[in-house]
Order: sequence, then structure tokens, then C-alpha cells
Amino acid sequence: MTTRYSRFLSAFFCLFLGGLLVWHILLPDRASSETENRTLAQRPDFSWAALVDGSYTAAVEEYFADQFPLRDGWTGLKARTEQLLGKSEFNGVYLCGDTLISRVETPDAEQVEKNLSYVKRLAESTAVPVTFGLIPSAAEVWKDKLPDGAASWDQTDLLEESGVDFLTTLSTHAGDQVFYRTDHHWTTLGAFYGANALLETWGIEPLRVEDFTPETASDSFNGTLYSQSGIHWLRPDSIEFWAKEDGLTVTSWRTGKPEPASLYDRSYLDVKDKYSAFLGGNQPLCVIKNENLPEGEKVLVIRDSYADSLAPLPPSTLRNMEWTGSRCCIAPRTSSPTGTWCCWPSEAALPYNSP
Repeated sequence: MTTRYSRFLSAFFCLFLGGLLVWHILLPDRASSETENRTLAQRPDFSWAALVDGSYTAAVEEYFADQFPLRDGWTGLKARTEQLLGKSEFNGVYLCGDTLISRVETPDAEQVEKNLSYVKRLAESTAVPVTFGLIPSAAEVWKDKLPDGAASWDQTDLLEESGVDFLTTLSTHAGDQVFYRTDHHWTTLGAFYGANALLETWGIEPLRVEDFTPETASDSFNGTLYSQSGIHWLRPDSIEFWAKEDGLTVTSWRTGKPEPASLYDRSYLDVKDKYSAFLGGNQPLCVIKNENLPEGEKVLVIRDSYADSLAPLPPSTLRNMEWTGSRCCIAPRTSSPTGTWCCWPSEAALPYNSP
């Protein structure tokens, strides 16, 4: 390599870095990344104390990393380069052909036992029957799709605590698209199978596919695993709405007071977080009543996001269902339920404080 060529490379490299720095300075800071589905670090405030303890330099490093020009493109390029090098795991997500499956870490055994004890206390402290349901993740149902030697926690022992056998139901239909390819949630079809597992546990006649009219609400859904992995070249998922709202009354307590709502909030179809179209995402309480059915038992569901896509399906069979979020501390009660279903995915050991 000649001296002139070495100088050229050095000059080109310096100009490249300098250009990126100027570009970074001129570009307005972004508040969030739709691709990564998270907020981005903002310019930190300077203080001598923060400089001395090192927190300022750490914040500056995080700020430049988050606000780097064309960050979304660079993260995708990084994932593609790692794939060419033979890597199959990307930020805790396995690339399994055309499907992304999240690796499930081994949860803290003490925390799991603590959470299970809360459910038992809830069941013992109420006069109404309580059904506890644990939904397996794709890594358990689709374990045969995982790369050879892929590490993922075996969920079967914990799933034995479930009062609803979602694992057998989903495994029986593992050949169907029961989970999204770019998201960790189950699809509407998977939720349909899950709803039937729940209804059969309660001794209620299962739902029939022919009683629903599937509608492809979106064919451009890139979910949480798309954001987490940096793998942006897979074909987007489709989101289906199955249920009609004829005869249904949906009421949400999103703002702390009752407001008319719907099974599907289509405004979310225009943003990255399309899965929140089911019920409109997180909220303290959502009540669904089917006025076409005679008065019957009421069911209170302490739910997480998996239940959001399931919620529109049982109202064709059950008149009154109240859906409250496990992430919410307080939810208003509209009536006394005659049945309670706690629904948590096994991949997340969610802390729950029983009343």
C-alpha cells in the first residue's frame, strides 16, 4: 500500500465520520423509533456532577447511538451481515426460515412461586370459581422450528399449573399459523383455538369457524420481534378481524370513566403497533355485553395482551365478560362476576398483587 493511498483512505475515513457528525447535528432529534417500537434517548443536560460520576458520558454515548443517522437501516444491515456469517440468533430472537421466534429465558423460580401463590390466594379469597390459564409461547409450540441447539426455557413444568390446556390445543394445530411470524403474540386463529380450550374447560360448547367472517384488516404488520431482532427483510404479517359487533355493547374505562368502545380500534392499523387494534390495547377495564343472549353468568378476565385478540370471540357465546388488565393496579367493578379467568403467558413471570 503506497503512502498516497494510505493518506487517501485516512482522509476519506475522516471525511466520512465528519459528514456523519454534521448530519447528526443538523438532523432534528427523534422522540421514538417506530421500527424498534421504543422511545429514543434525548440530548442529556450537562452538569459537573454528572460528568464526574460518569453518568453524563454514558448518557451522551446512548444519545449518539439512538440518534445516529439512518439508524434503522444500520440495524437491519447489522442483522443481515450477522446472518451471512452464519448467525441464527439476533438480540434474543431466532430466525427460523421465514419466522421469528423469541428465546424464552429461564425465569426466577422464587418469583414464579410467588406469583403462583398470589393466584392461589385469589382463588381462596373469593366465592366464585377461578380458572388460571397459562399460554405457551411460540418457542414451546413451535420448538421443532428452532435452530439446532437453540437455547430456550422448557415451559412444560410451569404449564402444568394451568387450568386450561392451551399447550395441547395449540400443539395439535401447530401446523397452522397460530402465532405471527414477526410478533410474539398468537394470531386470531391461534386465539380462536385458545378460546375453545377455555370454553371446553368451562363445559361450554366450542366456537365454530363457520360462525365467523374473517377479514384481513392489515397485510403490513411488523411486530415486536421485527423490532427487537433487526431482521427487517421478512414478509409482513397479516392481521385478521373475525367477529362482528352486531348486538354487542363495548364499554371502556380507558380514561377512568365509562366510554363507548369497540372490539377493534382501526386507528391502530395506521401505526406500527397494529396489534393494539384488538380492543384498543391496554386499559383498566373493558366490558363486552351481547344483548342478543339471555342473562347468564358473568366472567371477569384478568388479562394480558394475549387475551386482547381472544376477547372478541367468546361474546358470541357468553353474554357478559369484563376484561381487566394485569398491568393495572385498580379497575372499577361494574358487577359481581360469577367466574374469573386469569390469563398470563408463560414467557413472562408477571408480578400480580391480589387485593
